[in-house]
Amino acid sequence: MRNWNVYLSGEIHTDWREQIEAGVKAANLPVTFSAPVTHHEASDDCGVSILGAEPDKFWHDHKGAQVNAIRTRTLLADADVVVVRFGEKYKQWNAAFDAGYASALGKSLIVMHGPEHQHPLKEVDAAALAVVETPDQIVRILDYVINGNLAGYTG
Repeated sequence: MRNWNVYLSGEIHTDWREQIEAGVKAANLPVTFSAPVTHHEASDDCGVSILGAEPDKFWHDHKGAQVNAIRTRTLLADADVVVVRFGEKYKQWNAAFDAGYASALGKSLIVMHGPEHQHPLKEVDAAALAVVETPDQIVRILDYVINGNLAGYTG
């Protein structure tokens, strides 16, 4: 059976990734997950930590964004499915960028957010093949697209 590569992008302050991973494991799906670095400070400081300090915050952030882009671009390019989660508390501009990048690459995109983001994310949602609110819905989509399983249906 084919192994599916699923990239989990977006919000880093809740356990949604772990919920999806646990659901996929329980369903015994052939999925390998990848994600950006989710340690907020490490992600912010990787450029200056590796390449040297910057007195200007713009260049500090710029170096980090470029180093992080090496990982993000590579893993997005390798993904079969890209899941982008928009949380309630913060505006995740990087998540919106990842969704657009995945769409431009022709990746199968699933967007997850609550109803409060329906209007502000309408263009992102329009590019997605599915828009969900819960990690369980993502697991159910993966089970369906990988195995053809749909609860309540046999055949």
